[in-house]
Amino acid sequence: MQELLRFEDVSYAYEPGRDALRGLTVSVAAGERVAVLGNNGAGKSTFFLLANGVLQPRAGQVIFEGVPVRRAADLNRLRRGVGLVFQDPDVQLLAGTVEEEVSFGPMNLRLPEDEVARRVDEALAAFGLEAYRQRAPQYLSGGEKKRVTLADVLAMDPRLLLLDEPAASLDPAHARLLEQNLARLSGQGLALVVATHDVDFAWRWAERVLLFHNGQLAADGTPETIFADRTLLATCGLEQPVLFRAGRALGLNPLPRTVEQLEQAVGPKGDAG
Repeated sequence: MQELLRFEDVSYAYEPGRDALRGLTVSVAAGERVAVLGNNGAGKSTFFLLANGVLQPRAGQVIFEGVPVRRAADLNRLRRGVGLVFQDPDVQLLAGTVEEEVSFGPMNLRLPEDEVARRVDEALAAFGLEAYRQRAPQYLSGGEKKRVTLADVLAMDPRLLLLDEPAASLDPAHARLLEQNLARLSGQGLALVVATHDVDFAWRWAERVLLFHNGQLAADGTPETIFADRTLLATCGLEQPVLFRAGRALGLNPLPRTVEQLEQAVGPKGDAG
């Protein structure tokens, strides 16, 4: 797969002598589904802010589509190509209506009006927001605001999408809609990197896991490899996913990623096979 984003020995400190992220070397390729795990303060948010160009490295370099980010033009390319959805939607919402909010980014790219309209229509439809066009974002519920921020970034047509706890504030129905849209976006070649505390979601959705601890990348591997290492998980304050544990207890191979796969494996009456 084509490499989109690469960190080479990147470090960052919010205050002198205390690195929030240090010595990070990692890459993300087109179409990847990556879950970023770690407890609070592990470095996940700093990684995202560096990946989107909000922060600049103290040391090392960020490379986007083969070009090191060194000049203002490189930084603009990075910010256009890497979308970031914050955990708190109120940080991201500025416009008077949902339609204005979602159209703001494409309009700043000086796109033709018909292209802006197409992007806005598709982004609103993707997250079930067609009826919210003229609503004021500040008066929406937390879950509705989160969906608007997702549509906001999607309208920018990024190559890589970073999502910080995207299911926070979503009810079960809209959390399922979110996963469906993530699957659709991944199928279109968009790389998705999701920071989450939900190990069950990571097991169900991701094809790769980045595990951060104390400002460093503690592990980078498949979900099967990461979640099999109980010592590593305990060090990072995480537990094994429920379906991972259930599949291991039942001796299933491959391990089920979804409840439906578990049901198929054990049979309608709960008998293995």
